[in-house]
Amino acid sequence: MPTRRGLLAAGAALAMGSATAFGRDRRVLHVRPGHSVQAAVDAVPGPGWTIVVHPGTYREVVDVPADKTQLTLRGATGDPRAAVIVYDNANGTQRPDGSGTYGTAGSATFTSAAPGLVVRDLTLANDWLRADHPEITGTQAVAAYLTGDRTHFEHVRLLAHQDTLFADTTELGSFDRQFFHRCHIEGDVDFVFGRATAVFEHCHFRTLQRDVAFTPKGMVFAPSTARANPHGFLAVRCRFSSGAEDGAYKLARPWVPTYETTAWPSLVVRDSLIGPGIDPVAPYTNMRDAYPWQSMRFREYRNSGPGAVITVPGNRPQLTDAEAASHTPATYLGDWKPVRPL
Repeated sequence: MPTRRGLLAAGAALAMGSATAFGRDRRVLHVRPGHSVQAAVDAVPGPGWTIVVHPGTYREVVDVPADKTQLTLRGATGDPRAAVIVYDNANGTQRPDGSGTYGTAGSATFTSAAPGLVVRDLTLANDWLRADHPEITGTQAVAAYLTGDRTHFEHVRLLAHQDTLFADTTELGSFDRQFFHRCHIEGDVDFVFGRATAVFEHCHFRTLQRDVAFTPKGMVFAPSTARANPHGFLAVRCRFSSGAEDGAYKLARPWVPTYETTAWPSLVVRDSLIGPGIDPVAPYTNMRDAYPWQSMRFREYRNSGPGAVITVPGNRPQLTDAEAASHTPATYLGDWKPVRPL
């Protein structure tokens, strides 16, 4: 089976990116192969700039700090496969300066804390592979670690294995909102996780084949929603497919971090097509028995497909019609109305 690394082209060499600004009201920087996306981010002087990434593979880590507000980062062609930002750090990878390992968040290929960030028509990937590093036990390898309110991902591919998308908040008391529209997100273990208020609309979640003898092979979601936050993860009009055998994956398990034991994970999956890769009999499981999934805010509504068949009602808690009215993109995002391109 081809590896992700084989599917992603070899990384381009890093060099200082050229910056071209034109027009009083249009502030744009262009990044081309051989140049650095991070250099372009660093060159942004204020809010409201756009970075256009031209076709190529950019093998680097990109970090958008909180002061780069209202930044747009987009692929030049509209095809997210054309421009790829990829790196291969894992939780257990040693830092070059000898200061320890990267940790889960630190492993991310793409990190942003900037409010109002828009990312579109790009691929963000972490191609670290367990098989290449049997000596490393911290196998989380994040493609994108996101904090900051009003983060909007449009037509983006997020590729990794464990912990692909870390949808988080700046701090426990911040209910930062994130919106993912027409995105492709794939992985194996807990590959969409964190405590953000995150809406996934018309997204495709794909579980990967995994060379292990046990099941479940992994889980799609692992929310860690703050108890005070009425909204966690919402997947609406999405599709769930799998490269593994039928029933090999769970839809979710709750993540209650050891550093934040007050978390009350929240997930709603509604109006979505759930393929046979998800176990229909028992689609949820525990991460730790001290925090059973039945005590969490896990609900479904009007899903279809072989992975959505209700055979044991107690294992698939459903919203009522009245409750469903409170679990929509509009109620989760509040006064923020992200623009959905035509």
